[in-house]
Amino acid sequence: MRPEAGKVSAYRKVRLLNVDVDDITMDELVENFRQGVMLTLHVDMIMKLQKDRDFYQLLPSFDVVTCDSQILIVAARLLGTPLKGRVSGSDYFPRFYARYKGDPSVTVFICGGAPGVAAIAERNVNAKVGRQMIVGTNAPSRDFESRPDEIEQVIADINASGATVLLVGLGGGRQEKFIFRYRDRLPGIKLFLPLGGTIDYEAESLKRPPAWITNVGLEWLYRLVREPRQRWYRYVIHQPPFLYYIARQLLGRYRNPFAAADGPAKSSADEI
Repeated sequence: MRPEAGKVSAYRKVRLLNVDVDDITMDELVENFRQGVMLTLHVDMIMKLQKDRDFYQLLPSFDVVTCDSQILIVAARLLGTPLKGRVSGSDYFPRFYARYKGDPSVTVFICGGAPGVAAIAERNVNAKVGRQMIVGTNAPSRDFESRPDEIEQVIADINASGATVLLVGLGGGRQEKFIFRYRDRLPGIKLFLPLGGTIDYEAESLKRPPAWITNVGLEWLYRLVREPRQRWYRYVIHQPPFLYYIARQLLGRYRNPFAAADGPAKSSADEI
């Protein structure tokens, strides 16, 4: 099938557990990815993909999967399939709006964040680019998926904004499911960015760690120290089994928990 204009295609795939990651650089992503849905893969995300079948079954629908973790970069190297580098969502979005600040066809709607935070991010980004690139925001309630009226309002707000890009920050797994559940009702949106904490970073409600902490793979520790109540389960309970799973893959003993339903696992060097 011929790739659509503005979509990423033909990048080498690197297999990490049950996910094929695109071996793509930040520059390649910013320049070439103008249409579709992205997934930025970090340790918490890949652990959810060991347990959440509904989330796992969405994987073939993503147009690009990037490596958003220095720990995953090290894991890929140990497996003998090194990646070009880390491509995180929080680094990508500032590069994205700087690249397209002069392109009026690129407008963004922010869905997610705590009440008031997305509006601050909107003001900050628009001030940086010198135009109204962020054209609307909506911070849904925590249980909005169970509220049909609120869902309809979110969809109406996005469509009324005229945005061509949708940044969604509802938490890993949840934000991706939201996109695929409702994307057919968002005809004006060309690019879907499920980027989680990026909204907080742009609003400066959450301070980013120094670059050296991220580069040595200790961003998780930095965030745990700064937000122990919010982060302890994710980093202390949820993520450590990743090392066990990667060790099994290194020994050739890892098995995709959903492989029985989806057929044999792909090779770590598969390409499209």
